[in-house]
Amino acid sequence: MKASFVDLRRKSAAIIRALQRKEPVTVFYRGVPAAIMQPIDQTPAEPSSSVKNHAAFGMWADRDDIEDVASHVRRIRRGRYDAL
Repeated sequence: MKASFVDLRRKSAAIIRALQRKEPVTVFYRGVPAAIMQPIDQTPAEPSSSVKNHAAFGMWADRDDIEDVASHVRRIRRGRYDAL
């Protein structure tokens, strides 16, 4: 399917239907191809499983100096807010 930037606003339902049919959509700006929208082939993973497997999850779990996150953030920002 081909669509202009105006079509993205005016014919968004038709564009979504084309993507649901697994059809790529080429977006034109002033007659020149600007982007290609492609449907996602896979179903999105569950947020909880993707977060648990992320490398940053629990990276500070073994720190002993941070007992309460809120108080730690207040302590970090104290100098900046005390100057006001």
